[in-house]
Order: sequence, then structure tokens, then C-alpha cells
Amino acid sequence: MSGDSFYSSSFAPVAVRELDEDRFVAVSRTGDHQLLNAAQLQAAQRDPLSLPLPLQSALKSRFLLLAKAPSPGMQRLARSLLAAKRETVQAGPSLHILVTTLQCGHSCGYCQVSRSREGAGFTISERDLDAACDTVFESTSPTLTIEFQGGDPLLRPELVERAVRRIHDRNRGEGRRLRFVVASTLHQLDAGLCDFLRDHGVFLSTSLDGPAWLHDRNRPTPGRDSYRRTVAGIRLARERIHPDCVSALMTTTPHSLPHPEAIVDEYVELGLHDVFLRPLSSYGFAKRNQARLGYSLERFEAFYQRGLDRVIEWNRRGVPMREVYAGILLNKMLSPFDGGFVDLQSPCGAGSSVLVYNHDGHVYPSDEARMLAATGDVSLRLGRIGEPIGVLLSSGVQRALHAASLTDEQPECRRCAYQLYCAPNPVEAWAAHGRPDVVPSTTEHCQRHQRLFDSMFRRLDAADPDLLDLFHRWAHPQHEEAKPCAA
Repeated sequence: MSGDSFYSSSFAPVAVRELDEDRFVAVSRTGDHQLLNAAQLQAAQRDPLSLPLPLQSALKSRFLLLAKAPSPGMQRLARSLLAAKRETVQAGPSLHILVTTLQCGHSCGYCQVSRSREGAGFTISERDLDAACDTVFESTSPTLTIEFQGGDPLLRPELVERAVRRIHDRNRGEGRRLRFVVASTLHQLDAGLCDFLRDHGVFLSTSLDGPAWLHDRNRPTPGRDSYRRTVAGIRLARERIHPDCVSALMTTTPHSLPHPEAIVDEYVELGLHDVFLRPLSSYGFAKRNQARLGYSLERFEAFYQRGLDRVIEWNRRGVPMREVYAGILLNKMLSPFDGGFVDLQSPCGAGSSVLVYNHDGHVYPSDEARMLAATGDVSLRLGRIGEPIGVLLSSGVQRALHAASLTDEQPECRRCAYQLYCAPNPVEAWAAHGRPDVVPSTTEHCQRHQRLFDSMFRRLDAADPDLLDLFHRWAHPQHEEAKPCAA
């Protein structure tokens, strides 16, 4: 960069957001950021050369001070940074969810499928299952994650085994990088299933809402033993497959809100290194039961911040643990490589990054979209299983979701400092308002994530070196190797 262009730099963030009375965050067109006080912000806007040289250098390196004649190298670097952040949403659908059955032994009040159902109509046909397995390979993504959901897929293990074998056989000629996940209560897990999962490189994901008294209340079974059976399944999988082949997710209900520390402590007690303090999604039966199951953003944020404090405390004690939601936010804020979280993509990850092949023979753009279908709203169907991916992704539904999720087309998003970290969620908008293109700030999705990004920037601003180091570790995408769970 020439001397003249160095001294003609101007302060050019995409937006500045006030965090507190004397603290602001400025975000650049590459997604880099700088925390400033009021005096520094005023100086940057009026006379950047009056700032201390280290701060000038920081602003330049983060594309917040731009030369009037930027060098070709800086222009290429900016393009590369933007391309890296968009890579996951442009690679083609990489997550393929196969909903093999709605059968489940639980009767959770918030779940769109947790009802014990027998007979025809609640399980995918072998024909549709085979067609879905073949469609997976029409994606251009070099990495394919196949996730089995339900209901509980392990109530129909023969369908899981059929799909895994078919995809492995097909991949001998394709050479894709594969990862398999079965989301299950683990109540049906036995030694034979463990051996199959180990031999075919299948990971397990289960639901764990906290201590036994909370988990059993949130996820009731006739025997009132859901927690005991899930923990037994975790232990069997670790013994028979691999110590690290099981992950767990929790859902925050009103019963959970007073107990974030107990939930985190339960994960530590069971040796789980990740906890995802996620809110209840207002879809399906959860939406119908909103009066009983709903809670305010303020209550969730209070729960979340206490839970995150507890995770940080355990790390300070020497127990490695990651809060997944914080990792998603920090990935957006601190990493040059996007982790691909579907709900914060522009254009939206629904359809473009993930496809759901449902038991009813239809394809949906996200798990939330098929939740709507479970309660009678089938307006987000992309098409039939077996139709080419090109047809599914060019459907009218997918075009509408794509258009409604473009931050460049939303005046509110264009003015928002978090426009490169966040995006409208058209599926949630459709569920709440009956259309995908509502004003983003009217949605819970936007309101929740503005609060969460604000709080995370405040934590970064106040963090000591050890906490900053922890946050930077959490920020990097967790790229799991697609290999058998066995060592």
C-alpha cells in the first residue's frame, strides 16, 4: 500500500451497534469487528489519523479503515474472506435427514412426533427410503451427513441398517466423505445394534434434558424411567462402540428455566463435553401448547446466561466443556470459516444446506418445516421423494424461502451490524405469520439473536486472556472425521 493511500483511509463499517453507554461494536464488510468507546468511535468517524497507531492498524487489518485506492492484495483478501464465509451454503445440501418412523415411546408435550404410533402411515416405505438414499448423491457437496430422525429410528433398526448399507455401497463409486448420525432415545440399543453401528461408522445423538427428575418430567414414558434407560444406552454405546460416539441435546422447557446449573452439572457428571442450551422451537405441538409451554425471551436469556456462566466455571476448574450455542455465535464473530449453522445463513440453509426426506414420502427444506406438516400445514413441501434435487431446489417454495432470507434485500438487515452473522429465518416466519417475507424484527428469531450477539460481544469485551482463549477455541467449526466410532 502506498504512503498516499495509507493516509487517505476512511472509516467504513457496514454498521455500528451500541452495546452499552460507552461501548460500541463496529463490523466490517468481511465480518471482522472492533470494540470501541464513544471517543474512539467519534475520532474514527471524523479523523481516523488522530487515533493511536495500534488502533489504526487494528481497524485496517479488519477492513474498517479502507484506503481510497486499496491494493489488489487487500481486495483479493476481502473476496477470499467473504467466499470462506459463504462456502457451506454454496456447496449444495450436505445434511440429509431421513425420517424413518414416527414411532416413539415418549409423550413429550412439545414434540411434534412423540406419540406411540403403530401400523401403516407412520413409517417410511422401503421404496421411498431407497430413493432418498440415491437422491443424497445428487448433491454437489463433497461431504454428506446422513442423519436418521423420527420418532425414534431405533424402533425400526432394519430401516436404518438398510439405508446405511445402501449408501455405503453407492459411495464405493462416489468417493464422498460420509458421516452417519442416529438421533435416538437409545432405549432400544443392544449389543447387536452397537456392533453394526461401530462397524459402519455411525454416531449417536440423544436427548438429555438434565437430571433424572427434570428429564423424566420433560420426556415422560409409561414406566417413568426415561432418564435411566437413556443413561444406560449412553453407557452401553461407550463400552461397545467408542467412548466418544454419543452426543446429547437438551430442550429448554418452563420446568428447565430455574435450573441451568443443574443441567450443566448433569452433563459434566455423565462425561459429556458439549451442552447445547437451546430454546424450545415454537412448531407443531409446542405451538399448539404455547400457553403451557411458552416463555419470554427475557426468561430464556436469563437461563442461558446462567448456564453459560456455569460452563465457563467448569472450564476454569479444568473440566473441558463447550456450550454449543456460544460456539455457533463465536464462530460467526471470530472465525474466518463458517460452521454452517442452518438457521443463520443467507441465503437460508433450509433447502440449500439441508434436505429432509420424511416418512410421508415428501421432501422438506428443514426439520422445522416437516414439524409444520405433522400438524397439518404442508405448505413447505418441496416435492416427492425421488424427484431430482434440481427440481426440489427450483420449486416455488424453495425460491420463496431463498428470496425471503437475503439480508441484502431486507432494509432492516442492511442497517444491522450483525447482517454478516445472522439472517432472517423464513421457515419460522412462515410458521408464525403464514408467509416467509415478514419484517425480521417482528420475529422471535431476530429478537433472540440480537440479544445473544449483544451479550457475547459484552463477554468478549470483558474477557480475561484465559476466557478469550476458550472463546477462540469454541469459535472454530467442529469438523468431525467421517470414520467408524471405533478407535
